[in-house]
Amino acid sequence: MWRKIIDGTVENEFLYYFFRSTSALVSSSLCLIILLSALFAPLISASNPYDLTTFDLLDSLTPPFWEEKGSSRFLLGTDDQGRDLLSSILYGTRLSLAIGVTSIVFAVVIGVSLGLMAGYFGGRFDAVVMRIADVQLSLPAILTALLIDGIARGLLPASEHDRLMFFVLVVAIGLSLWVNFARTARASTFVERNKEYVQAAEIMGLPKWRILLTHILPNIMSPLLVIMTIDLAIAILLEATLSFLGVGVPANQPSLGTLIRIGTEYIFSGEWWIVIFPSLMLIILIISVNMVGDFLRDVLNPKLK
Repeated sequence: MWRKIIDGTVENEFLYYFFRSTSALVSSSLCLIILLSALFAPLISASNPYDLTTFDLLDSLTPPFWEEKGSSRFLLGTDDQGRDLLSSILYGTRLSLAIGVTSIVFAVVIGVSLGLMAGYFGGRFDAVVMRIADVQLSLPAILTALLIDGIARGLLPASEHDRLMFFVLVVAIGLSLWVNFARTARASTFVERNKEYVQAAEIMGLPKWRILLTHILPNIMSPLLVIMTIDLAIAILLEATLSFLGVGVPANQPSLGTLIRIGTEYIFSGEWWIVIFPSLMLIILIISVNMVGDFLRDVLNPKLK
């Protein structure tokens, strides 16, 4: 089977290009390893960094095991609270991925829905949606996320901030990334709505929502999949940035951004591992997701082959 795929005799074009691309194989393997490690963090990790009873302050700032004062109990050392850094990275990656994926789903639902309707119906609705999109595009995504996050913190009771911060981050990041999906869906819908299969569905009297969801949407998914992959990396980076700035998830449930923020406070005192290892995990995750997105762009866009 593998030889057939490599030789190009397999009918699935996607698999053919996938197994011939070293970058796609490496990046997708890294993504899969990171994803599985994050999902099964409770089984892999030596301790639960979110549980105060599993770590001791006396173990704080322990270097990696290969250092002179290191311990085999903590392979990558510990942070300032005595938490096993490897366990914190696995749990933090899981939290960062959860926020990133959920926010992208939220952005896709809003952006694609508005883009489909704007491209199909046009008129004033299209003009309003696109003007809102233009205004938001004039602002960096991080500023939009910070603005929404600040508004949510002001409206929510202070006692509920930590409990609801996951959902606040999802909404903030999702609302800062919906524009790309809306514009792409709108442009693709403009092209598809004048094709014969859409006109035939309209003549048959099918409801507008059914034409949009079952006829047009499947035919515009290729560019949307590419944007989803690339924006997933942006969403993870936005969450890390917000947590690094101290407006993300609470410190007792650290994500990768929170771990990096904590590590920067100790890097000049010699505890380099607290910032280096979470940073490396974030870099590897972002680069591998972007490389998968580049591969999807090349395969799904025949002009780039």
